[in-house]
Amino acid sequence: MAISFDKALGIHQHTLGIRSQRAEVLANNIANADTPGYKAQDVDFDQALSQAKTAQGGLSMAKTHQNHFKLGLEPAAGLAYRVPLQPDTGDGNTVDLNIERNNFMQNNLEQQMTLEFLGGKFQGMRKALRGE
Repeated sequence: MAISFDKALGIHQHTLGIRSQRAEVLANNIANADTPGYKAQDVDFDQALSQAKTAQGGLSMAKTHQNHFKLGLEPAAGLAYRVPLQPDTGDGNTVDLNIERNNFMQNNLEQQMTLEFLGGKFQGMRKALRGE
């Protein structure tokens, strides 16, 4: 009998990828906090998760040159500009460091939770395979 990782791991395999993507976006916001004209972005988790659940087959690959592969990556699902909570400081930058740091820490905690949950799932499957 074959093991279906999609059924065994459920939605958590998708959430891990979205959490990683969100960490990159938030880190980019923090890195550009002093860049004039930079607009803060964030990932709409619900939209990205629904897109990840409906996606079939993951990455599509298309050969563009005999020695190259093109990864069929679309722009980040659910990526949108954040509405600033404070008035413009005159340079057009919409990054609020306090909000970005809080979101980054919350995302990190949720990513760790997902990793621990997946670890428990794999441990359970390992025990089932051993017959424990």
